[in-house]
Amino acid sequence: MAKTKKTTTAINLSDPQYYFSRELSWLEFNHRVLHEAIDPRTPLLERLKFMAIFSSNLDEYFMVRVAGLKQQVEANVSRPTPDGRTPSEQLDLIGQRLRPLVTQQHQHFEQELRPQLAKRGVHLLDYMDLNQEQRIYLQNYFEEQIFPVLTPLAVDPGHPFPYISNLSLNLAVVVQDPDTGEELFARVKVPKMLPRFLRLPEELRDSTDIWTVVPLEQVIAHNLASLFPGMNIQECHPFRITRHADLTVEEDEAEDLLLAIEQELRKRRLAGSVVRLEIQATTSEPVRQTLMQELSLNQNQVYEVEGLLGLGDLMAFMELPLPELKDPVWTPVVPPRLRRIVEPDGSHFQRDTEEGEDFFSVIRASDLLLHHPYHSFAATVQRFITQAAHDPNVLAIKMTLYRTSGDSPIVNALIAAAENGKQVAVLVELKARFDEENNIIWARKLEQAGVHVVYGLVGLKTHTKVVLVVRREDDRIRRYVHIGTGNYNPKTARIYTDLGLLSCREELGADLTDLFNYLTGYSRQRSYRKLMVAPVNLRERMTSLILREAEHCQKGHSGRIVVKMNSLVDPKIIAALYEASRAGVQIDAIVRGVCCLRPGLPDVSENIRIISIVGRFLEHSRIYYFHNAGQEEVYIGSADWMTRNLDRRVEAIVPVEDANLAKDLQEILGIMLADNRKAWELQPDGSYIQRRSADSASEQNSQTILMEMALSSGGTA
Repeated sequence: MAKTKKTTTAINLSDPQYYFSRELSWLEFNHRVLHEAIDPRTPLLERLKFMAIFSSNLDEYFMVRVAGLKQQVEANVSRPTPDGRTPSEQLDLIGQRLRPLVTQQHQHFEQELRPQLAKRGVHLLDYMDLNQEQRIYLQNYFEEQIFPVLTPLAVDPGHPFPYISNLSLNLAVVVQDPDTGEELFARVKVPKMLPRFLRLPEELRDSTDIWTVVPLEQVIAHNLASLFPGMNIQECHPFRITRHADLTVEEDEAEDLLLAIEQELRKRRLAGSVVRLEIQATTSEPVRQTLMQELSLNQNQVYEVEGLLGLGDLMAFMELPLPELKDPVWTPVVPPRLRRIVEPDGSHFQRDTEEGEDFFSVIRASDLLLHHPYHSFAATVQRFITQAAHDPNVLAIKMTLYRTSGDSPIVNALIAAAENGKQVAVLVELKARFDEENNIIWARKLEQAGVHVVYGLVGLKTHTKVVLVVRREDDRIRRYVHIGTGNYNPKTARIYTDLGLLSCREELGADLTDLFNYLTGYSRQRSYRKLMVAPVNLRERMTSLILREAEHCQKGHSGRIVVKMNSLVDPKIIAALYEASRAGVQIDAIVRGVCCLRPGLPDVSENIRIISIVGRFLEHSRIYYFHNAGQEEVYIGSADWMTRNLDRRVEAIVPVEDANLAKDLQEILGIMLADNRKAWELQPDGSYIQRRSADSASEQNSQTILMEMALSSGGTA
């Protein structure tokens, strides 16, 4: 039971002992991801998926976080982070914590998952284990399909060490000239345009086998004679590198931001220092030293693995038609109030209903809360924008695009709206990390269709997720809004949990009008009617809401805060939470990823509890609840409690004022706090302990419960 003692003793709440390292906290998050791959309760192919996610997460971690620390060390930056560690100290600790995790990942894959797959008829074979007939088949396949696209690159005084592209899989080859006896080094890139795992035809595998594949790099390695005729192949070892890949754009000096981003993307492909080298443990010392020397690496940047490199490619196994080895298929449902929507062509979404309504009349009746992927994105957000694009009474559509899919129906709807003569303005965030190129393509396509495209504010990323639809109704203009926590991306909306509010409240429409004027024109907007907007007033408002709970406790009332977010990092917000805890406020935080707050410390955070939920869906929604002496307030929006979200991004947080919807959000928080299947409790020492139910009957999986609730509402696909 948490203590409610009110503490008045002076404490320096900025003391480093009260803060976890952001970098090490992220590694703990990825450890929780790895646990899903190791947990035997997870379906077999889903375990491979989590193996792949663990690897892909690490790739981005090295490209951005580790690369940034490396740059700071090279620039002799020694200023400590809030946890009191210098960049150099953090790099050392990352290596110490990460190496055992990487070893655990590869050992579990090789010793547990591969044998379990084989028992199910799914074989990932090594080339050395193939019979003669299978080898002949792959030799022929190599000659016909692989050999023509390979380019061996010699390394000698006349041939400098070649550029190795980011995240590429390569072979380091040592050959011997039989005439001179000289040993020579060469590099062969494993082509990305070919499948990583080559499938053997049905006639070359056991009749009971479902899928039998061989790694592409092994097929190349065992057929190198064709690439180096007349030479003796001495040794061959796969290796993989990771480069610094974060963009640095001097926006103040860029006359054309679109062009500046394109130039940076080209530099990212062609430059970026190497921050990690992955090799197999069997790699010979001479080859290791050659790679380290040519790539300017030290031993701390080399990661040895047992078995296959690049396990992110295991995601390909999810394409196998083996539903019994996966999570049950989930089909998002249509919210009850939207099941009588009339399509633009006059058809009903649910054909057996009486006379239907249009989307706008549903919103006019009352606000609508959407919860993806439990609710269908296509039948809600996508339908809202599509209907607006074709509705003759809609005059304008304005929205922000941070990330979207490659075949985005949202973008197509915006283009259709422009072609239908509507005013369409879209803010495309060109600096959305690793989606820059995709966003440039969409920005150009939108511009060509006559859409007004802007690229945001200098020095700020526009991360907020908002849509404003302006519609003429009788003799008045009405504004409809969607304010969400997630990207307008139909693909990720099926695997990310996110919330959205559809409303036509006048104050919200006016606020979004002001926000878009701030984003597209010249505006010094300093206040909003309902919205909390970063970097304008979000930090100040959130801090005041936290401290208001402390004031209630000091006046003898109860204080309660429950929040859900992706990351909790900002030291000033954490200090405010510590103050609230010391005043007696009971605080629960559901933080999926990085958390720098130390819970459970006597006289500091003894009233704070932190859990993390890692499940089949990526928890991405943000919810903020404040008890406010019984006058409860609940908010949703795009911002985490991170310094970048509060100070360096454009974000929007909206109050959910409909009493029923506010109760729905509180119910969601309650269900997640009660999770004893996928929830992990953060300990004062920074470790996480997964909750365990006494038996399967008492198991509470919050995501499963929310799916069941969506279905029980009578939802249809």
